[in-house]
Amino acid sequence: MSNKIEHHYGPQVHILNNIYLGGLLAKLCSPKTFQPEINHLVEMLYHHLLIDVMNQEFPKEDVQQDTRMASYHPEQKLALSKIRDQQRVISVNIARAGTYPSHICFNTLHYAIHHESLRQDHIFAARMTNGKNQVTGTEIGATKIGGDKENAIVLFPDPMGATGGTLIAAMDYYKNQVKGKHLKMIALHLIVTPEYLRRVLTHHPDVLIFALRLDRGLSTEAALKSTPGKLWDEEKGLNQNDYIVPGGGGFGEIMNNSFV
Repeated sequence: MSNKIEHHYGPQVHILNNIYLGGLLAKLCSPKTFQPEINHLVEMLYHHLLIDVMNQEFPKEDVQQDTRMASYHPEQKLALSKIRDQQRVISVNIARAGTYPSHICFNTLHYAIHHESLRQDHIFAARMTNGKNQVTGTEIGATKIGGDKENAIVLFPDPMGATGGTLIAAMDYYKNQVKGKHLKMIALHLIVTPEYLRRVLTHHPDVLIFALRLDRGLSTEAALKSTPGKLWDEEKGLNQNDYIVPGGGGFGEIMNNSFV
């Protein structure tokens, strides 16, 4: 079994095919799941998702090192490939749904990346809606950016890839307002929709998108029976209020236990 689902969205899109993580995500989306279990599930999901991203997209290096057996066999070194620990990495906290996922990624990265090459930035972004609760745009509020992005891998851990507006605004900000030439921009999501993929890739065709699940429950019957992306124009994952179906409800709300 492949570790990714087959699709026609393009090579930048990676949707994992992981039975274990899929089960955890389904539990996270259940109306019977509450805090503190919600945050425990988010932690496990993002920990594993980030490891998959690092294995595929981060620079590697070959090293040799001693083990505890070196005192008996000093000539025998452990030879291995590992993540290059001097690679610059920025984890972007897009408050509020992205706050805890970014914190998880930041902590996990410390076990692979030297602390001087790693930082967490903060962007306060919010959906703007009209009187019908439809998303009309994204408002960028305060930011706390800890430096340039020269040669950095910039991570955007945001659970729901729904309309794409928030991520587009955050990436626009980094490309236009933060100095330096980044190495890669990678979005890490639990769930994405076909609408999200089309909009984000149109605005930022260079972004890499990793997700645990694709939701397109409102698509035509023909689209649902076809390989994802083959009938992209007939695929739909957002309801009239731009919430994902089947989805999991607003993850920012359930993680913060604040339903506003």
